[in-house]
Amino acid sequence: MDRDELAHFLRRCRARLEPSDVGLAAGARRRTQGLRREEVAQLTGMSVDYYTRLEQARGSHPSRQMLTALARALRLSEDERDHLFHLTGEEPPRETNSSLHVRPGLMMILDRLHDAPAQVMSDWGVVLAMNPMAMALGCEREPGRNIIRRYFTDPEARTIFPVEDQEGHARSHVAQLRAVLAARPQDPGPAGLVNELLATSTEFAALWEKHEVAVRRSAVKRFLHPVVGLLELDCEVLAAAERGQSLIVHSARPGTEAYERLQLLRVVGLQDLSPQSS
Repeated sequence: MDRDELAHFLRRCRARLEPSDVGLAAGARRRTQGLRREEVAQLTGMSVDYYTRLEQARGSHPSRQMLTALARALRLSEDERDHLFHLTGEEPPRETNSSLHVRPGLMMILDRLHDAPAQVMSDWGVVLAMNPMAMALGCEREPGRNIIRRYFTDPEARTIFPVEDQEGHARSHVAQLRAVLAARPQDPGPAGLVNELLATSTEFAALWEKHEVAVRRSAVKRFLHPVVGLLELDCEVLAAAERGQSLIVHSARPGTEAYERLQLLRVVGLQDLSPQSS
């Protein structure tokens, strides 16, 4: 691990970013250019003290998960991400098929969507990035987790949808995964997920047997929120097909009840105001 080079690289990458580049408010006047150390720490989920030590060439060896979080927070290109891994003595991720590294340009678009729930997804269900509105809506909050796996293994994942819509979401997930597996049969990600769910979920196995095929497209979806209630939202899917990734944006037409509730959701944010919390 080349601590001096790593420290210099992190400082340079942090200095070239402004708060607006990563979806943060500028706040008070800044003495120096770029993000503050605490802002990078916030974006990566690490402590300010640990990130400061990395920039001062005093930090311990970061995990691969932490390196991935740093690459995403600092909006690194794939070449820059690989360089970051090399500086710590790690072999960079080598996705032979679908890439799980979000392009900086796509992250920039996501950062600017302040009033609409949005997330970047792989075509086989991995959450790659999301904005605060998506988290407030109740979408998967942890990057790297797979929404299809969770939908068939964790009953809590379905509670954000009305009961009468849940079967449709299950069928959609299976049909999407079927299409991806046929398009990339050698990709270990979707293939492994299918084998895992066939072994652990009788519901998934039954739906898989139906051989329904459909790729993720724009649609209308309904969400249940404990505070703002039912939201019927337009779901737009903006695909980057060459990378197997999509930017998914949920919105509501101005003047509708859903629009008003979406504005309330922006105010509520991630606060737990449900009746159970009182």
